[in-house]
Amino acid sequence: MKTMFLAFLAIVVIAIGADQALHSAGFSIEEVTSAPSVRLD
Repeated sequence: MKTMFLAFLAIVVIAIGADQALHSAGFSIEEVTSAPSVRLD
């Protein structure tokens, strides 16, 4: 059971880290899918 909880924790940490890395690299969904005429705040 302990191994499963550690695996779930690892999944959460990897997902958050990947989200932050992609967002800071300019691959956020807002920047990828918006047209040049759309102003993002």
